Amino acid sequence: MTLRALAIAGAMTASLLISATFPLQAAPKSQSANARPPGAAIASAHALATDAGMQMIRQGGNAFDAAVAVSATLAVVEPISSGIGGGGFFLLHDAKSGKDVFVDARETAPASATPQAFLDANGQLDNDRATNGPWSAGIPGLPAALVHVSSKYGRLPLKTTLAPAIRIAREGFEVYPRLERGYASRREVMERYRGTREVFLADGTPPKAGEILKQPDLARTLELLADKGFDGFYKGEIARKLLDAVKEEGGQWRAEELSGYRVKEREPLRLRYRGWDITTAPPPSSGGVAIAQMLQMLSGWDLAKLDEAQRTHLIAESMRRAFRDRTIYLGDPDFVKMPVARLTSADYAAGQRSSIHPTKATPSDLLPGEPAPLEDDETTHFSILDAEGNRVSTTQTVNLLYGSGLVAPGTGVLLNDEMDDFALRPGTPNAFGVMGFAANAPAAGKRMLSSMTPSFIESKDELAVLGAPGGSRIITEVLIGILAYDDGLSAQQVAAKPRIHHQWMPDVITAEQGALSPETVKALEAMGHKVNAGERTWGNLQTVSWNKRTNTLEGGTDPRNPVGKADVLVKP
Repeated sequence: MTLRALAIAGAMTASLLISATFPLQAAPKSQSANARPPGAAIASAHALATDAGMQMIRQGGNAFDAAVAVSATLAVVEPISSGIGGGGFFLLHDAKSGKDVFVDARETAPASATPQAFLDANGQLDNDRATNGPWSAGIPGLPAALVHVSSKYGRLPLKTTLAPAIRIAREGFEVYPRLERGYASRREVMERYRGTREVFLADGTPPKAGEILKQPDLARTLELLADKGFDGFYKGEIARKLLDAVKEEGGQWRAEELSGYRVKEREPLRLRYRGWDITTAPPPSSGGVAIAQMLQMLSGWDLAKLDEAQRTHLIAESMRRAFRDRTIYLGDPDFVKMPVARLTSADYAAGQRSSIHPTKATPSDLLPGEPAPLEDDETTHFSILDAEGNRVSTTQTVNLLYGSGLVAPGTGVLLNDEMDDFALRPGTPNAFGVMGFAANAPAAGKRMLSSMTPSFIESKDELAVLGAPGGSRIITEVLIGILAYDDGLSAQQVAAKPRIHHQWMPDVITAEQGALSPETVKALEAMGHKVNAGERTWGNLQTVSWNKRTNTLEGGTDPRNPVGKADVLVKP
């Protein structure tokens, strides 16, 4: 079959459903409304968080209660990756109503964060201001999300679901090597700030693996959140301390920007790929749109019948095109009109597919770029499925390692550095080598574009919840995870699957060491690809699955992260 005919066939067979109406629509009819999993499954990046979630299930809570407990505990034990000074996305499925909802708890820009505020005297991007300290921090969204998910979807009180995180913050947890390494890499920034030194240098020395890290101020902040809900963080004592800390270090936040923060419920994106109903993240995540584009492009080929080089070539070319569109078009839907329906249409995918040469790379010869920095420690993800059929896929972050490095004194709250995810200077790559333009420029109250891609996938035989950290590589990690499930791999095999990545700029296929055979690398280079096949591992995918045929549950936790844990609780 010719490439043109293949593109036409792909356009005829691909099916994509993008929901743009409210209120939320029910899940696709192909999902079995009456079937229920035999128990609960949780996979997260730290055993203490997984255990906290399972504790809620045992106490009669549902997946949403477990999500609050897991999220808050990760905020305590993974300050390198997330925290209540950051934000996240919660993709929820309510089994009783059959509805899906995307809870957007992305940080928002303060009014002071104009593009000009991030330029140096020469008009160039001030990278230090963009990634470190008070100017790099957006208004946090995660505390509001915990309150919202608990009150609207959970059945246990916040005092119960936050109790494990409060206890661990007060009594401490064992520092693991990743925290020690991350602190060492950010030590110069971390030790600029009084509040940060009070937490991480409490005994006079930086954190060391095996030591116990206690965070009594963070425990107090979480107690106020449990007692007073939204007002416990965004108003009163904690709000005043956050404002004072930002001002002390030269930043500018306003009280009304904290008290006015709100999570937003958005309609997820939905698509169908080779018998899978996929529910994923809408803007301000760029991930769902990119996943829809890539899968639709790839639907024109039977990937299982291709050799490794040809399959990798086609996947990389689909990544290249999706990331180009991400850079140009996507942003906060409350501020920017985006052609989402067109970008995710079958016709558009057919056109993109027809531009992919079967044996030649398409050069990304627009703006030059630098190799994308690796990011495996920032951001975290967890996946939950309960016996009622409720499910949660959550990705949360403070952006770079330890966020802005700034802990507000007396709160234990480590602020994010998400302002770097805006296009602070159009056409200039951010810390992940990703560029942006006007659609993702900062404005007061605007949410920065994200790559976080929490997702559900379901076929007649299987249901899976998945997501990952990894900066711009989140999107391609989730794509590879979906393709791995389609190949018939187990949850643990999906989590361990070797990874490749292409993000349009820079024009290079990056791959974990051993992910591609030497023969494949040579074949890709012969096609015109630049290949970096020797990178260290990245990402931290967490997934759970339910095999409906065998009525069994499985959790998959990324072996790249030794402190993660997947657990299954089967009903007696």
